[in-house]
Parts: sequence; structure tokens; C-alpha cells
Amino acid sequence: MAALAASLLAALPTPAAARAAEEPKPALKIVGNATQPVFSRADAVHQQVDIETEVDSDHDGKRDTIRMRILRPKETDAGLKVATIIEVSPYWGGGPDVPFHDVDLDGDGLPAGTRLREDARQPSLAAAGPVTYSGYYDNYYLPRGYAVAQVDSLGSGAATGCSTSGGRNETLGAKAAVDWLAGRAKGWDPEGEPVGATWSTGDSAMMGISYNGTLPTAVASTGVKGLKAIVPISGISSWYDYYRAGGGVVAPGGYQGEDTDILAKGVNSRTRPEVCAPVHDALTARQDRVTGDYGLFWRERDYLPDVRRIRAGVFVVHGFNDWNVKPKQSVQLWEALKKHRVPRKMWLHQAGHSNPMPLRMEEWLRQTHQWFDHWLYGLRNGVLDEPKVDVEQADFSWKRQAEWPARGTREQTLRLNRDGLSALPGLPVGQSLTDAGRTVRAEDLVASPDAANANRLAYTTGVLRRDLRINGVPRVSVRASLRGTSPYVTALLVDYGRDERATAGTVADTAQPAVCYGQGVPGDTGCAYRSRHRTESADYKIVSRGWLDVRNRHSLSRQDKVVEGREYGLRWDMEPQEYVFKKGHRLGVVLISTDYDYTLRYPAGTTMSVRAGVSSVTLPVSP
Repeated sequence: MAALAASLLAALPTPAAARAAEEPKPALKIVGNATQPVFSRADAVHQQVDIETEVDSDHDGKRDTIRMRILRPKETDAGLKVATIIEVSPYWGGGPDVPFHDVDLDGDGLPAGTRLREDARQPSLAAAGPVTYSGYYDNYYLPRGYAVAQVDSLGSGAATGCSTSGGRNETLGAKAAVDWLAGRAKGWDPEGEPVGATWSTGDSAMMGISYNGTLPTAVASTGVKGLKAIVPISGISSWYDYYRAGGGVVAPGGYQGEDTDILAKGVNSRTRPEVCAPVHDALTARQDRVTGDYGLFWRERDYLPDVRRIRAGVFVVHGFNDWNVKPKQSVQLWEALKKHRVPRKMWLHQAGHSNPMPLRMEEWLRQTHQWFDHWLYGLRNGVLDEPKVDVEQADFSWKRQAEWPARGTREQTLRLNRDGLSALPGLPVGQSLTDAGRTVRAEDLVASPDAANANRLAYTTGVLRRDLRINGVPRVSVRASLRGTSPYVTALLVDYGRDERATAGTVADTAQPAVCYGQGVPGDTGCAYRSRHRTESADYKIVSRGWLDVRNRHSLSRQDKVVEGREYGLRWDMEPQEYVFKKGHRLGVVLISTDYDYTLRYPAGTTMSVRAGVSSVTLPVSP
């Protein structure tokens, strides 16, 4: 009997085990179809993993690896499974200064050779430097039941491989983070022991700005399973349209002379960066700064043809005053998503290359929170029932609408007549300009449209009797001929009239502290900011620009011979825009050849002859 009693007692659970069995398994807290902030940021678990990719881009005989740094609620060690918000970047590790290509060219429409400019040494997309969970992702989303992760893109930081400015290897490198979270890729902890994401639901989202906002689209375009949502902010959808336009070499704003090779070298912060020299030399050879044509090199970096593969919900964000990653990048992505019926949402604002949160903090957090809750946790919160598009207006108020361009938008064509812009054609009259070459900026050429200026042709309307809102892509159609060395024709859409206007790109100069989320960590308070646009008074503003290399008048993929003095029908697009020309102002179109801050710069003197009366601009005008 004693032995039986002892056996029965041994079979009984201990008090600690009994309490553990009674304790509920940790779970998300959902109230009103929204995850609630119940998990401690201060107690979060930090995890570091090196993940194997599918590629060997540094050609060392081993598959490249990426480094992922993760913060997750401590409850994930007790059985809680969470989704992950990922930000992949080539910038976490900093990078070297790299001289840019020379853009002042000699010769007849062809570069005399590639030279490097010593006075341009900054990477173009984002500030480089070591970062430890900067921003608000960890402070806002981790308490609501998300893991957050930073990933070193190939060739940067603690990753191996080589940076290639949007090449396929970078896409597959970032994709490996999604695969590891879903159990499809190998990973190792800092001690070299294999480790899996046992705490992960297998689902993830990607989010970021600029290069960090480009990689989400790249990865989503592979159709990878488990990537449920992306938020590309000021991201690139086609690298050709970042470094080229209309068949010509056209720089991102502020970074004349940069190209894929310069950027790749600028983010090459990996250990032993010299191993990537052959890869970067291949970029220089293949990117083709001579013709500017679209080819296989650029197709590899063009995500638009693969939009049909996207399985994620896509929340696109862009600023109309972003001349670094220009608005075309998001607008053409938006149209491709619509064509292939990919679930989508969009914010368009009047700032530049910047984080949209300070513009409208509470609403930004509400909508992104809804987006992630819906796609990653399946919450029926109505996010897909709301208007798809939020657009910031000229007065900085916001409008919600079902589409962009707004429904009811129609095309209005204005003729470039000798006496100005008019809905009616004028007499076909020849007019000419002489290219100022590398000596004058476009901002100086558009000034004083009524004064004589041999280096431009300026066409304006009369004083507007009511506000005129455009939203969409302005298009130019010009009958013109060229004599000289420069193959470029540039069109500028200009608002003439004194006004207080937002300064492009700067939104935080007058920022006021608002609300902090979570406990914060040193150097990362988790504080969001409200801020107002800084304004300045001006007599004119360049609203949009568009460029064409006349050798590519028929195709971006090939050049056709240009006969000097022969008149051609030229058609090209300007950058998409949402803008109001106010009552009392004038709308103008200015034609020039070289655009100092964007195009290659040939010697001055090219003559451009335009046939007024039959040339025109077509504007997308909304009610």
C-alpha cells in the first residue's frame, strides 16, 4: 500500500506545474477590431540572426547572408506567436564617400568618357550611419503585439554579398528575411548555432522610406508567401526612371552625376568591401551612360512587369515635391496595382522626400495600424471599405477620394501659340532658342516670362479667373528640330504669381513635440512630432518637369538618327502632379534644352526650333 501511495503521489503535478497549467497562454488583446498596447517595449527580447540567401553575389563560393536584428515581446518566449514588421536597408552600416560621374560633356551628343567629380561625395537616398531601432516602429507596434526587425541589405553592415542598386541579388537577399520568418530559410545565432523563428506566425510586412521603401516592392514582386503587407514610402518602382528619363541620362534631384555604380559603392559597408570591386565595375560597364537606353540591365531593376505576382496589400506613399525619387515612381506603381487588381491604398502629400508621419501623425498611425492589423492578423476593421486615396491639398488640408487622379478629371489641351497658351490653335510659326548649356539653371530661365530671353521659349495663359486644379500626368507634344550637340529637350510647367508656398522637402523645421509611445530607449524616445510646412514668398514655382532625348523619340530601348534641322513630332510626359494654380496667377510652359540640375550638360549653343501653333501641352484638370 505504501508503494502504491508513493506512486500515486509521484503522478500528481507539482504546485508550480499546476499553476503553469492553469495560467492562460499569452495572447494579443483585441478591442474594437484593433490590437491594443499591452506588451512592454522595455522588456522586449532582442534577437540577432544571420540568414542564408539564395545567391552568391560576391562569388566566394558560399551563399550570401543577411543580418537581422529583432525585437519581440517577451511573451513570445512563453508561446505567443506574432507577425513581424521588417525594414531592410543598405544604410544601417554607413558607407564611404564616393566621387560622382562628370556631367559636363564634350562632343556631339555622346560622352567623351566617364570621369569622376571630386566635390560630390554624398549618397542620394538616405542618411548613412549606424542605427539602433530609430523611429517609432518598435515603440508603437511592439506593444501592440508585433515583432520589429532591421535587416542589413546585401553588401552592407554585417551582411555578406555585394550591393548592386536594385539588382536581383538584393531582392532575393531581402526576401530571405521573409522566408526565415516563415520557416523556409536557414538562420544562425551569434554563436553559430542553427535557429528558427519558432515565435513567428510566419507572416510579415515590409515598410520603409526611399531605398528602404524600394525593397518592399522588389520583394513583393517575387510573389513570396508570407509577405502580407508592404508600405513603400518614396520608393522606386523602376530604377530606370530613377537614373534615366525619356531615353536620356537624368539624375535624381540634388545628385547630379550619381548612377547605380556610385550608389552601390556608397553603401558598400560590409567587411572586406574590396571583394565587391569587380561587381561594381560591372555596374559601371553595363549601366550605359552613353545612350541612356532601356535594356536588360534596367529590366532586372524594373519591378512593374512583376506587379501581377504581388500577394501583399500595398499602401503607397509619395510627396509631389520629391525630386529625388520622383512622383512617377509611385504613380506608375499605383496604375500597375490597379490593372492587376492588387489590394491597394495611397497617400499623396505636398512635402518632399520625407516621412509622412509628421504631416498628420494621428491619422498616419491609425491607418498604418489598421493596414497591418488587417493583413497580418486578419482583423475585419473596415480598412478596405474606406476611400483608397488620401491627398494633401495646396492649403495643406487633406481630401479623401476613391481614386487618383480624381474621378471626373479630364484632359485639357492648350496650344503653345506665339502669343501664349490658348485652347485654340494659332498660326503655325517657327520660334527658336539657343541652349545655355552648363551655365544657367532652369530656375533662372523660367523667371520673367514676358521678357526676352534667347535661352528659352516661354508660353503663358492670361490671368486665371478661377482656381485650376491639375491631378495626373501633364503631357507635351512639340514639333521641333535641333542643330548642335545637346540631344535633350526639357519642358517645365510653371506657376507665375506671388504667393506663400511650401518649401519643397522640408517639413520638420517648425516641429512641435507631440506624443511618445512605449517606454523608449536611449537615443530613441519613440516620440512623434506634429509639424507645419515652412513657407517662402516667390514670384514663380516650377510645378513639374519632363525630359526627352530626341534620339529616343520612338523608343526608350533604342536610338534613332537625328538629322540636324529636320522637324520631328516629339511627345513626352512630365512628372505627375497634384497642384492648384490659384485665381489671379498665370500658368506657363517653358521649353529649354539642358536642365542644369538633371540632364547631362553639353557645350552651349544648340539651337532648338519649335513650331508654335501646332505644339501643345495637355493637362489633367479635375472639377
